[in-house]
Amino acid sequence: MARKLKSDRMLFAATVLLVGLSIVMVYSASAVVGLERFGKPSMFLIRQGMWVLLGMAMLYVVMQIDYHYYREPAIIWTGLACAVLALIAVFFGAPVNGARRWFGLGGIGVQPSEFAKLVAIFFIAAVLERRMHRIDEATYALLPIGLLVLGLVALILPEPDFGTSMTLVLIAAVMVFAAGLNYRYVVGVALASLPVLYVVVMGSAYRRRRTLAFLNPWDDPRGDGFQIIQSLIAVGTGGVWGRGLMNGVQKLFYLPEPHTDFIYSVISEELGLIGATAVLLCFCVVTWRGLRVALRAPDTFGAFLALGLTTMVAVQALVNISVVLGLMPTKGIPLPFVSAGGSSLLINLVGMGILLNVSQHASSFEA
Repeated sequence: MARKLKSDRMLFAATVLLVGLSIVMVYSASAVVGLERFGKPSMFLIRQGMWVLLGMAMLYVVMQIDYHYYREPAIIWTGLACAVLALIAVFFGAPVNGARRWFGLGGIGVQPSEFAKLVAIFFIAAVLERRMHRIDEATYALLPIGLLVLGLVALILPEPDFGTSMTLVLIAAVMVFAAGLNYRYVVGVALASLPVLYVVVMGSAYRRRRTLAFLNPWDDPRGDGFQIIQSLIAVGTGGVWGRGLMNGVQKLFYLPEPHTDFIYSVISEELGLIGATAVLLCFCVVTWRGLRVALRAPDTFGAFLALGLTTMVAVQALVNISVVLGLMPTKGIPLPFVSAGGSSLLINLVGMGILLNVSQHASSFEA
């Protein structure tokens, strides 16, 4: 039996710190927006608070469930069926900001692509547990994983959601490479994917504009380069100690949706280099402890499950922070645990609950 008091405390503490920061920074970043749109500055704070309570409750519940439960075929296939149906359902809903990524469920917007990432990790971990001894045999080990990932990407990409699609691909790639796949296959697939990636990016008008704006945002400072420029201004004016909580300027209708994708810009401006670095360190701790859990897991499924969940958070954090700092083209990927939004927060907290359960078993295994 797993000893529940042996959950990774550093992992749990880093997660709670990020969630606590979310409450503070979402209010700071959204108060003026909430007042302008709804006449209520606490509108987004209340929403985020409700999602935090639900997410932390889910984390606690999931932390008590033996992670081996997630390799049961009934759980995996039911989850995949629900994810696919939900991904199809979004195309019948009304677009939000030009995208169809959500559908209403009891008056709440749900983003099924977040759930799809979690279920995909279950599937890949279960397949690798059984077939990693023949990982270099494409039809035996890689084909089912490839079909699943490509199938989900085919549903997520047209929403459009390029960022989540690439995140899913990266998660699968990390898990497969960790299973011992020969690096020549990885290099070969990467090279073969370059033309496809070029067509996907340059074949879409808005992706092409974002890429060109990333290369030189000052070519169109009032158009496609506006987000990157305003984000860099926010980061640069924060200095070492920041302007002070609630005293940021760029969130005042300069940064689009400052409480979601660009909340790290607000953190950098108001809390300065010290605050931004503290957030980055929290994500480093989550990644380090997650990889440690994967290395110490008592079985192969637990190891791949922990690796996939850790990669899910680490990749999203890396991409979001890179976008804010102008190191990558703009993508609609939130900062895990911190950005406003229910689906991402809930799924990431559920993932942390599963990871903490694996850490319990790892502790028991060490003893």
